[in-house]
Amino acid sequence: MDQFVNKQEATQCLKLSDSTLKRYRSKGLLVEGLHWVRINSRVIRYNLELLKDWAINRHDPVAHQRAIERYQSRLLSNQSSTFKKPFQTSTRRQSRSRVK
Repeated sequence: MDQFVNKQEATQCLKLSDSTLKRYRSKGLLVEGLHWVRINSRVIRYNLELLKDWAINRHDPVAHQRAIERYQSRLLSNQSSTFKKPFQTSTRRQSRSRVK
């Protein structure tokens, strides 16, 4: 299960300062929607799994990209087999040609 944590938990886990996290966000090293999400104008949550992987693989972007792809494949919105369309019967009536 994906765990999104607040700034304090992220800084403790990664052993970084909150200003360092903010700098990484502003430089685009941490991607919004993947590494972090904005809840409102004052609240940000960090994806702990991807942050840990980024910290380990920040100098190996190919390895980190694989972690991102694994994360995205687990998202419900990407699992089309989970949300199959229900069986629908056709409501269209066949048009009858009128004989004149």
